[in-house]
Amino acid sequence: MTPGRAALTGQAEDYLKVIYEIERDGEAAATTAIAERLHIAPASVSGMVRRLARQGLVVVERYRGVRLTPKGRRVALQMIRRHRVLESYLVTRLGYGWDGVHDEAERLEHAASPDLIDRMAAALGDPTVDPHGAPIPRADGTVDDARLPVLNDLAVGEQGRVARMSDRDPALLRYLGELGIRPGVTLRLVDRAPFDGPLTVAVGRARHVIGVTVATRVYIRDDRR
Repeated sequence: MTPGRAALTGQAEDYLKVIYEIERDGEAAATTAIAERLHIAPASVSGMVRRLARQGLVVVERYRGVRLTPKGRRVALQMIRRHRVLESYLVTRLGYGWDGVHDEAERLEHAASPDLIDRMAAALGDPTVDPHGAPIPRADGTVDDARLPVLNDLAVGEQGRVARMSDRDPALLRYLGELGIRPGVTLRLVDRAPFDGPLTVAVGRARHVIGVTVATRVYIRDDRR
């Protein structure tokens, strides 16, 4: 059984996942940031945070925000594993498009048992990343989830290989797919307009002009490393 999961609602599990994702950027999860990710009012966050703190899943740092305890991190990673294995199974075995699996996985992850998730993962050959390039936590709760630079961090003339992108916005995924920007593809920054203007990116022989907002949501690895 996932640690602490028996007493948690699906909403509480969603909170833990979101707090983990925000913490990946090196900061405590502020109430406003949690509310924004969950599309709820900030005033609604405080009560749930207090309940999670009483269960030993989070600690509140005054004036900074919320951080997961080791127990909370284990639960969050198990939920993230469920989500990403489900996405992988839906795409690989059931023919879902990579832009349409996030919401479906969100609905299924709270009901799926650990055994079912492990069987799905085994049937897929225990993949290490999901269809969007995000690392899948292992059954033992470990994960290779290092912080990565984004496309917008490249200097003109530099290139990098697409590692991952967020699965939360189907329209963005469809747009990136139309441009040929997917995990594993090498991109080169050809030009950057001044004053936060758009970027010109080479994808193979094609050239595309994309906005800074898009460029901050595509994570890359340096091909030289």
